[in-house]
Amino acid sequence: MIRLFKHYVPHAVLLLGLLDFLLLIGAAEAGWILRAHQIGMDVEPIATRIGPLLSFAFAIQTGMIAVGVYSPEALQSIRFAFARLLVAISLGVIFLSVMYFLLPGITLWRSNSLYAMGLAMGLLLLARMLLGSLLGGEAFKRRLVVLGAGRRANRIRDLEQKRGAGFLVVGYIAMNDGDQVVEEAINRTAIYNMSDYVVRLNASEVVLALEERRNAIPMSDLLRIKTTGVHVNDLSTFLERETGRVDLDSVNPSWLIFSDGFSAGRRLSSIAKRIFDIIASSILLLLTGPIILFAALLVKLDSRGPAFYRQQRVGLYGQEFWIVKLRTMRQDAEVKGQAVWAEKDDPRITRLGYWLRKLRIDELPQSWTVLKGEMSFVGPRPERRQFVEDLEQHLRYYAERHMVKPGITGWAQINYPYGASIEDARHKLEYDLYYAKNYTPFLDLLILIQTVRVILWPDGAR
Repeated sequence: MIRLFKHYVPHAVLLLGLLDFLLLIGAAEAGWILRAHQIGMDVEPIATRIGPLLSFAFAIQTGMIAVGVYSPEALQSIRFAFARLLVAISLGVIFLSVMYFLLPGITLWRSNSLYAMGLAMGLLLLARMLLGSLLGGEAFKRRLVVLGAGRRANRIRDLEQKRGAGFLVVGYIAMNDGDQVVEEAINRTAIYNMSDYVVRLNASEVVLALEERRNAIPMSDLLRIKTTGVHVNDLSTFLERETGRVDLDSVNPSWLIFSDGFSAGRRLSSIAKRIFDIIASSILLLLTGPIILFAALLVKLDSRGPAFYRQQRVGLYGQEFWIVKLRTMRQDAEVKGQAVWAEKDDPRITRLGYWLRKLRIDELPQSWTVLKGEMSFVGPRPERRQFVEDLEQHLRYYAERHMVKPGITGWAQINYPYGASIEDARHKLEYDLYYAKNYTPFLDLLILIQTVRVILWPDGAR
C-alpha cells in the first residue's frame, strides 16, 4: 500500500485510478473528435480543449470514487463494477450538465458528453475485464511472514481469506509464546537464520503477532530482518492499515501514545476545516431552506408534535450542545426522557419519518449547528450523555473520540452500517479512532465524496 496524506491506498487501486483517468481523457477527446467530424468542424490541437477534457475526467472519476467503483467488490466482480460505473458516469454527466450552464467554457458540449459517456463506459469496462485477474492476483499482494502462531496470528489468517485482501502470508513462525493455533506454522528452533529465511521467501514485510511480548520479542532477529530492507510491523499497525480502523483487541496505550497520528489540532488544518464548514453550511442552508420548510410542514400534518426537535449531544472535549433535526418519531418516543437505542424497523418512527430518514432530509437542519461551530460536516457522530457514560464504562478509549469535533458524516458512518448495540458502538469506535488519529483534509474530502454512496445505497438508516 501507498500512504497518501496519512491514508493507505492499495497499489492496485492507485494504478487502476491513474489508468482510468487517462482512459477518461481519451474518451472525452474521442467524443470531441467524433462530434466534430459529424458537424464538419475542423479539429483544433488538443491543447485548445485541455480544460473540458480534464473537467470531464475529474467529474467522472469523482463519481466513481463516490459510489464505490474502487471497492474490493468492484475489483472482484465485473457485474458489480458495471452497475457502479453506470451510476458514476450518470452522476458525473449530470454534474457536468449543471456546470455547462454556469461555466460553459470549461466543460464539453452536451453532445460531446453523450459520446464521451458511452466511450468511457466501454473503455473502463474493457480495462477491468483485461486487468481484473491481475489486479486481484498475487502480483499486487504483499508477501508476509508472521511471527507467531496463536490467536493473534490466526486473526491475520482470517483477514487474508477475506475477499479483496491485499496481502499473502507466505509463512508463519511459532515463537513458543503460547498455545499454537496456526497448525502449519514452523517452529523457530527449526530455522537457523531467520533473516535468510525471510529473504528466501521473498517476503516484503514481517508482522509481529506474539501472544506474550514480555521477554519474547526476538530483537536480534528483527534487527537483521530490518537491515535487509524488509518492513517490520506490529499487529496493531498492520491491522490499522489493512482494515482502516484502530483494532481495540490488539491496541494498547503505549501504541496510541508513540505511534504517528492524532495531529488533528494542527492550526492550519483546523482553520481550513472551519472555513470549509462555514462556506458549505451557508450554501447548503440557502439551497435546502425551502426543502426543510416544506418537510417541516409535512411533519406537522403527519403527526402530533413539533416539526423540529432539539436534543443535547456530547461534542468536542465532552461539552454538550443542542442538535436540531426534523422530527421523525412520535412525540412519546422516549418515556420520561430515558435514552433508548434505535431499532431496525423501529415502531416509534412515523410514516413520513421513515422516508425523511431514508433520504437523509431529517439531517439537513444540522447545517445550522455546523455554521455555529458546534459540529463539523465530517467527524464522529455525536451521542447523548446517557449513552456516552454507559459506553465509556464498557469500551476502552471511548472518551478519545471526543478529541475531535463531531460531524454529520464520518469515517464510521461510511464504513459501518447503522448500529444499535454496544458491539456496534465498539466497531464504530474503531473507525472513529482511526479518523481522529489520521485526520487530514484529504481524508475529510474522501469521506464527503463517499457519503454519496451511503445516500444512494443506505444500509439501514434509523
